[in-house]
Amino acid sequence: MFQRFLVTAVGSQAEGHEMHGARGGGQEETSVPILEYLREPNRYGDGVPKESSPFINSTDIDKGIVYEGKNLALFEEEMDRNPMVSSLLNRLANYTNLTQGVREHEEAENNEEPKKKEVKMISGIYHCHPRKQNTLEHSTVQAPQMGTFIGVYLPCLQNILGVILFLRLTWIVGAAGIFGSFWIVFMCCTCTLLTAISMSAIATNGVVPAGGSYYMISRSLGPEFGGAVGLCFYLGTTFAGAMYILGTIEILLTYIVPSAAIFKTEDPSQEKQAMLNNMRVYGTCTIALMATVVFVGVKYVNKLALVFLACVILSIFSIYAGVIKSGFSPPDFPLCLLGNRTLAWKDFDKCAKVITEGNQTVVSQLWQLFCNGPFLNATCNEYFTLNNVTKIQGIPGIASTVIFENIWSNYEPQGEMLEKKGLPSIPASEGEVNVGLPYVFSDIATYFTMLVGIYFPSVTGIMAGSNRSGDLKDAQKSIPTGTLLAIITTSFIYLSCIILFGACIEGVLLRDKFGESVNGNLVIGILAWPSPWVIVIGSFFSTCGAGLQSLTGAPRLMQAIARDGIVPFLQVFGHGKANGEPTWALLLTAGICEIGILIASLDSVAPILSMFFLMCYMFVNLACALQTLLRTPNWRPRFKYYHWTLSFLGMSLCLALMFICSWYYALVAMLIAGCIYKYIEYRGAEKEWGDGIRGLSLNAARYALLRLEDGPTHTKNWRPQLLILLNLDPEQNVKHPRLLSLTTQLKAGKGLTIVGSVLEGTFLERHSEVQNAEQNIKALMGVEKTKGFCHVVVSSNRRDGVSHLIQSSGLGGMKHNTVLVAWPELWRQSDGPGGWKGFVDMVRETTAAHQALLVTKNTDRFPTNQERFSGGTIDVWWIVHDGGLLMLLPFLLSQHKVWRKCKMRIFTVAQIDDNSIQMKKDLQLFLYQLRLDAEVEVVEMLDNDISAFTYERTLVMEQRSQMLKQMQLSRIEKEREIQSITDESRGATIRKNSARPSLEFQPMDLDDIPKEAQLIHDRNAAAHASGSDRLTVPPERVHMTWTKEKIIAEKNKSKETVSPEGVRDVFNMKPEWGNLNQSNVRRMHTAVRLNEVVVNKSQDARLVLLNMPGPPKNKQGDENYMEFLEVLTEGLNRVLMVRGGGSEVITIYS
Repeated sequence: MFQRFLVTAVGSQAEGHEMHGARGGGQEETSVPILEYLREPNRYGDGVPKESSPFINSTDIDKGIVYEGKNLALFEEEMDRNPMVSSLLNRLANYTNLTQGVREHEEAENNEEPKKKEVKMISGIYHCHPRKQNTLEHSTVQAPQMGTFIGVYLPCLQNILGVILFLRLTWIVGAAGIFGSFWIVFMCCTCTLLTAISMSAIATNGVVPAGGSYYMISRSLGPEFGGAVGLCFYLGTTFAGAMYILGTIEILLTYIVPSAAIFKTEDPSQEKQAMLNNMRVYGTCTIALMATVVFVGVKYVNKLALVFLACVILSIFSIYAGVIKSGFSPPDFPLCLLGNRTLAWKDFDKCAKVITEGNQTVVSQLWQLFCNGPFLNATCNEYFTLNNVTKIQGIPGIASTVIFENIWSNYEPQGEMLEKKGLPSIPASEGEVNVGLPYVFSDIATYFTMLVGIYFPSVTGIMAGSNRSGDLKDAQKSIPTGTLLAIITTSFIYLSCIILFGACIEGVLLRDKFGESVNGNLVIGILAWPSPWVIVIGSFFSTCGAGLQSLTGAPRLMQAIARDGIVPFLQVFGHGKANGEPTWALLLTAGICEIGILIASLDSVAPILSMFFLMCYMFVNLACALQTLLRTPNWRPRFKYYHWTLSFLGMSLCLALMFICSWYYALVAMLIAGCIYKYIEYRGAEKEWGDGIRGLSLNAARYALLRLEDGPTHTKNWRPQLLILLNLDPEQNVKHPRLLSLTTQLKAGKGLTIVGSVLEGTFLERHSEVQNAEQNIKALMGVEKTKGFCHVVVSSNRRDGVSHLIQSSGLGGMKHNTVLVAWPELWRQSDGPGGWKGFVDMVRETTAAHQALLVTKNTDRFPTNQERFSGGTIDVWWIVHDGGLLMLLPFLLSQHKVWRKCKMRIFTVAQIDDNSIQMKKDLQLFLYQLRLDAEVEVVEMLDNDISAFTYERTLVMEQRSQMLKQMQLSRIEKEREIQSITDESRGATIRKNSARPSLEFQPMDLDDIPKEAQLIHDRNAAAHASGSDRLTVPPERVHMTWTKEKIIAEKNKSKETVSPEGVRDVFNMKPEWGNLNQSNVRRMHTAVRLNEVVVNKSQDARLVLLNMPGPPKNKQGDENYMEFLEVLTEGLNRVLMVRGGGSEVITIYS
C-alpha cells in the first residue's frame, strides 16, 4: 500500500497544505507531513507541566495522520491517545531530549544563513513506500557519535586535572607531609568515587537529558531539593571559574611576566596586598574577555577544548619524565640557606657571605642585604653573623633519601620562616628584627583541615560526562565506564605525584608556595622535563580553558533551573539569544564570578566552591540511597555495581568533608540551600517529577498510618480532624466560601482537613464536572490558605453521597472526627435529600459514627481571614456536657489573628433546684484546671408558664407538617412550596419573657411586611407527569393570613395576660391549642425560652457557640426538629451549633 507524503519546509506547513489543496482539485488525497523527530532541545520547564515524552498522550506529532487498514480496526478509536507500537518504536529510535549545549549551538549557528535565504523545499508530491518513510525521517536526525573515550573519559580528565595540581599540590605535600597528603587525596578521591558510583546508577536509570547533577537530583529528590542543590552547584561552578581565572593570573604574573604587575612596592610587607590588587585588576579584565568569547560563540570554546586537554596531558607526561630523569640526572636548582632558614633567591647572585675576586675578599650581594654597608667591618644582622650560609640542591632526585624527611607534616603559622630540619642553627636574641630580610615566609597558616578545603576542588569535574549524555552514542554504558576510569586515572596521578614529589623535592622547597627560593620558578616546573616552560605554558592554557568551560557550563545550568520554573524570580535568566544562548544567565554568572575575583586569593576561594560541590555530591548519594531503599518500580539502573551502603557512606563522607574543610562555610552553604529550599516550597511552582522524596513521604505516611491503627486518639492529642461538606452551584463554584475561612481559623494548618462535596448523577456522565469542581475547591482552598485534601464524589442522590463521605473519608487512623456543615437556610422549600431530611439524616449518621458535628448558621456573615476583630466576645452556651468540645473550640479560634482579641465568655443554665452560686464557683475551678481564661456566668431559667407565642409557633409547625402529609407532595412539588406567613414574620419577631403568658412583637418596618402573605398549594400543579398519571383530585387551597392590621393591633396591646380564648380569636386558626402534641409544645417552649435568654445575653457577641440538641428518635417529627433549631438560634448574628462525638476531648490532667 502506497501513501502520498507532502514534503514541506519546517515552519511552512501551512503553505504546503494550501498548495496541496490547490493542486488536488476535486481529487481527495491523504497528505501526511514528514514527522519532525528532532524535537526542541530540552527546555526543562518553560511553562510545560510535564516532561517531554514520546509515550502515551504525546499526540502532537501524529496530528493529521489517518490510520487506514482493517487489521487494527478494533483499536482505531484509541489511536488518538494510544499510538501503535510501530509508531512508538520509531519515535523512540529518534527521540532526543538534549540541552542546547555546544554541539546544538554550532548546528544552530551553521544553519542561520540557509534559513535567512528563502529556500523552499520540494513542493511536489512524492510517491514513496511506507518503509522508505523511516529512511527519510532518519535523514533529518544527526545521531550522536561520541564514545566512552572522547565523550566521557577525556572531558572528565580535563576537568579533574587542573590548577591545584600545578600550583598547590607540591605545597600541600610539603605542609602535610607524604602521609597527611596521601590521606587528604585518598579521602577526596574516595568521596568522588562513591559519588560517581551513585551518579552512574542514576544516570543509567533511563534517559538522562543533559543538565548534569541538577537534572538527576531534581528528578530524584524533587523540585525543592533539586532547586536548592542545583543553585548551590551553579554557585560552585561559578566560583570554580573564578578560581581558574585567579590561577591563570597567578601563573601569568608570578611565573611568566612578573614585570606586567600594575601595583608594585618596595616594601616587603606590602607585597601581598599589591599582588592581590593586581589579581583583581587582571582578573576583572580576564572575566570580561572570556564572557565576550562565550557570548560570541561557544563553538570556539569547543574547538579550543582539545588544545587545552592536550596541554594537560603533555604537562602530566613531562612531570613523570622529569621524575625519571631526576633519578640519574637531577636538575640544578640550588637552595640558599642561612643556618637552617631558607632565603628568597632574588636580590643576590651567589649563595655566600663573601667572595674572592683575585687575591681580594669582598662582600657579596647577600652580605649587603643583611649588613648596613659593603664593608667587612659593617654591622650585620645577629643571626647572619652567628650562622653560616649553606647551598643545597632543591631537587636531589628520586634516588635520594629526601623521602624520609618529607613523610611527616610541617604545619606552620602565618609569617613563619621556612626552616630545614637537621641543619645547625644558632638562634639570635629575642629582639631580632627580620622585616625586610630575604627570608621565605609562609603566607598563610597551614593545618590539615584547611588543606583539605584547598585540595578538594582538584577532584571535582566528575559530572562532565553526565553533562554530555545527549552527545553519547550509548550514554548508559559510557557514563559509568568513562567516569569511573577517569576517577581511577586521576586518583592514581594524584597519589603517585604525592609520593614522587616527596621523594624528589627538598621539604623547604615543597613548602615554598611561589618558588621564591628558586628565583621565582614554578616548583613543579623545575622538576619537569625537558623544560620548566612546558609546565608553565601548559598550566596556563589548562587553567584558562577550565575557566572558559565554567563560564560556558554555569549559565546553561542557570538557564535550566530558570526554565524549570521552580524559582519564580529566576525565570528571566531562562531567556537568551535566538539560538538559545543564555545571555542573561551569562551576565549573572560573570557578576558572581567577579565576587570571587575580588576575593583575589585562590586559597580563600577554593574552600567556598568545595562547600557547594560537596553539598551537590552529598545529595547525589542521598538520591541513589533513597531510590535503592524505596525500591520504586521505576528504579532499574543498568549499572549494577552499586549499593545503598556505598551511597550512604559517600553521603556521610561528603558531610564530614564539609565540616572538615570549614565548619562556618559549611553552615553558610547549608543555610543558603535551606533558604532556597523553603522559598521554592513556599513560592515555587509545584512540579510532579516522580521524585524519591515523594516516595519517601508515602512510605513514611504508610508507616505512620499503620502505627495510628494501634488504638484510639488520647484525649490530650485530640484535635478536630475536619470533614467540610460544601454545597456547589450549577457551575461547580462553592456557595459558602466562609466555611473554608472558618476552617483555616480553627485549624491553623494543623491536623487533618478533608473538603468534600457531592454531585448528583453518574460518574461516567459527570467526571469532567468532578475535575472542574475539585479545581475550583482547590483554588478556593489556596486563597483561604486551607491546608488539606479535596474529595468530590458523584452519587445518585445527595443524601447517599454525604453518607459515603462521612463513612469513608480518610484512611486508616487518619480519619476525620468532626463534620463541619452550613445550616440549610432554605430547608422549608424542600423536604428531599437536599433539604431538611438530608440534614437530619446527616446528624443521625454523625452521631452513629461517633463523630462531632459543627453547624454554622448565617455562614456568609462569618469573618474572612483578612478581617480582624478589635474586641468583642466569643460566647459559649454550655447547656449539656458532650465531651468538652464547646470549651476547646473557642480556645482554638482565639489562636488565630482574626479572633485573638476576642474574650471568651461561658454561660450555663441553672434550673430552679440548682445552686447558681456554687455552680459558678465550680465552673470557675473547672476552667482554671483546664487552663482556659474565660468569664463565667450562670443564667437562671425559671419554670414559667408556656407563652401564647410558643403555642402559636407549635400550631403553625404542626399545621404545616400535617398539610404536607395529607397532600403527599412529590419531591418536585415540595421544591415549589413557598413559605407561610408566620415563617415570613418569624425572622422579624423577638419574644420577651414575662412571669405570665403574653404575646409581644419587636418593632419592625411595616413596609417590609407584605400586604398579605399566604401559603398556597394546588394539587393539580404536577404538570410534569404523564396524562395517565396525573391526579384528578379537585383543587384544594389552604389559606393562612397574617395582615398588617393584626400586627399593629397586637403591638399596641398592653402586657396583660392573654387568655387562650382571646388568642384563639386573634389568630382564628384550627386545630385548637388543646389538640396540640404536648411533647412538641414543651420542646418549642424550651427553644423559645433558651433563645430569649441567649439573645438577651449574647446578641452583640462576635460568635455564639451552643449545644445542638439531637434529632428525635421517631423520624416522623424530623421537620419539627428543624423548626426547634430555627427558633433556638433566631435573632443571633453568627452561630456555631456544636454536637459532640460522645468522647472526652479536653482534660484537666497534664
